[in-house]
Amino acid sequence: MKRLKSFYQRKRNKKGSLDDFVYVMGIILVAGLLFLIFGKWSDSFNTRIQTMDAIPDEGKAAISKVDDLYGGAIDNSFLLLTVGLCIAALIFAMLVVVHPVFFVLYLIVLSIVIYLAGIFSNIYQAAATHPEMAPIAEKLIFTSHVLTYLPFIIGVLGCVLAIVMYKTWEESR
Repeated sequence: MKRLKSFYQRKRNKKGSLDDFVYVMGIILVAGLLFLIFGKWSDSFNTRIQTMDAIPDEGKAAISKVDDLYGGAIDNSFLLLTVGLCIAALIFAMLVVVHPVFFVLYLIVLSIVIYLAGIFSNIYQAAATHPEMAPIAEKLIFTSHVLTYLPFIIGVLGCVLAIVMYKTWEESR
């Protein structure tokens, strides 16, 4: 709770840095896993409804249509969440002035964050390749790609973040 409070306090003070990407990665991982779990639940719910004789054909068709739309709607919202969080982290980084002396330390921390992104990616891939979850993961194209290539995405965004943060130092002089 204390870390969450400090996270919101930092956002209120309009500061941002590399540790924001750790929060972004955590949110993305949790969202991806929740979408997988909810997709599996939705699929089994649809299967159970289709076998019930008490449900009229219109109801079965409606539930089946909602289940078919799940992959696209949720997948697109995941992509919007990911892009929005990354843009917010970069905007907050523009508000921070960092001296270039800390660039070496930044690169060390960035490599640790990329390593964590690899761990998060492996967690999602292990869940997505589970035999019961694989059909759901195939429907979630953006989610699977973002979380599979998360270390590369974080590496690129970390480099952009470095450029943005150290460019603002030159402009503030």
